[in-house]
Amino acid sequence: MMRGVVLILVAVSASAVAPRFEPVQQPSLIVAGTLVNAFADYDGDGDPDMFVGSAGTVNRLYRNDNGTFTDVAADVGLADARPTRGAAWGDFDADGDPDLLVGFAPGAGSVLRLLRNDRGKFSDVTTQAALVVSAGAVRQPAWLDVDGDGDLDLFVAFRDRADALFRNDKGTFTDIAHAVGLADARKSVGAVWFDFDEDGDLDAYVAHMDGDANALYRNEGARFVDVAEGAALAWGGRAPGARDNGTVRPCAADVNGDGRFDLFAANYGPNGLFLNQGGGRFDDVSAAWGIALDSRYDTCAFADFDHDGHLDLYVNGTVTGGTSYRDHLFRNTGAAFEDVTPDGVRELQADHGAQWVDIDLDGDADLALTGAGQEPMPLLFRNLLASADAARAVHVRVVDDRRHATRAGAEVRIYSAGTRRLLGSRLVDTGSGYDAQNDTPVHVGVPSGSRVDIEVTFPARGRRIVSSKRNVDPGASRRPIVIAVGR
Repeated sequence: MMRGVVLILVAVSASAVAPRFEPVQQPSLIVAGTLVNAFADYDGDGDPDMFVGSAGTVNRLYRNDNGTFTDVAADVGLADARPTRGAAWGDFDADGDPDLLVGFAPGAGSVLRLLRNDRGKFSDVTTQAALVVSAGAVRQPAWLDVDGDGDLDLFVAFRDRADALFRNDKGTFTDIAHAVGLADARKSVGAVWFDFDEDGDLDAYVAHMDGDANALYRNEGARFVDVAEGAALAWGGRAPGARDNGTVRPCAADVNGDGRFDLFAANYGPNGLFLNQGGGRFDDVSAAWGIALDSRYDTCAFADFDHDGHLDLYVNGTVTGGTSYRDHLFRNTGAAFEDVTPDGVRELQADHGAQWVDIDLDGDADLALTGAGQEPMPLLFRNLLASADAARAVHVRVVDDRRHATRAGAEVRIYSAGTRRLLGSRLVDTGSGYDAQNDTPVHVGVPSGSRVDIEVTFPARGRRIVSSKRNVDPGASRRPIVIAVGR
């Protein structure tokens, strides 16, 4: 079914705002056979641009000009026709603009391609960066400063070979996964990096398919150690050892508003939700929160789409075994998730990458999807939250001390000004949505229009470095608030 309808989400309670979404009806944005979407402001004009990876036609780069999108991939050097399975933006050379890592399906040439952004044009620097990989089923790439030395390293999850961790040494990359204990040969498909034990470094929760257990890699400095079994996270809510089950995409988000980052697993099998109790302990609340639906899912994407102060959740169904499984939009009530998926979404063919991005800079989170099937569908859906409600938000971009590369894994917390009353916590994510990624400012809806304090914590080399900005007026500017965090 064509996604050319306004998506009206019926509120479950009288106090809830009934949000609406409408597809962006530009002909070039209604396509079929896409698997990957990744957002960044590649041209530095202040709005998010969208890279779309194709399943077999041609890749696209949509330049965003005040909400109008133009495909410029052929003009800037990104119009590859090779099937694409992953992409991630990151300023690997620290020159102030985002570069792009593209992951291809196996075929002629390297399955990784590194494209350096030179003032809006892209140059292939894969060979000189030593990132040529001749074979491998690429899934989730992620840029992050894993060793705390100030530059962006690259993690790549592979479905058919050991995962890779490429250390960045002045623009040249070396795979150190074997040396540090991350060369996991299980069937990896997704990963999320965050400081789960709050000890001052980035850890990784890695999702595995086909009955393989997930891994929770605790960063111990020189080595990573898998502690998933002890943390009760090895199976992510699915049946242990079931070969037709697997976790596709893990997401870290502060679901219950206590300031800690919880874990959600989008599964083949029942979904899993694990609340972070601190001290490295997680409690399985999947059933209690109404999220343990048994189906086939491969994307999770969190955002407060209605600005009520709670993180809501979009989970996409997938296409497998000739069946298209449905998507879900869940509203977070503060104690459970309620399915508020409209009829128009229930009837759709499955999609793939899912992202929440403020594409029109009006303050609220819009929805970006990909169409994995053969039926054309819109790639972007504008959130029609009332303008006064949409403006009640802050957007925060966390960067390094040179104000260049994004600090993936940084924690952003918003407090009522002059207090420690927490209004929201967000993670600077390394990739949400299956094979998808988002290098845009974090978005926090603020339930009231009062001023806020912003606190950013970045884990690096055994320290949790804190920067802050006080007495911020939500909605005073559509430009993101930039906070730099040093080493």
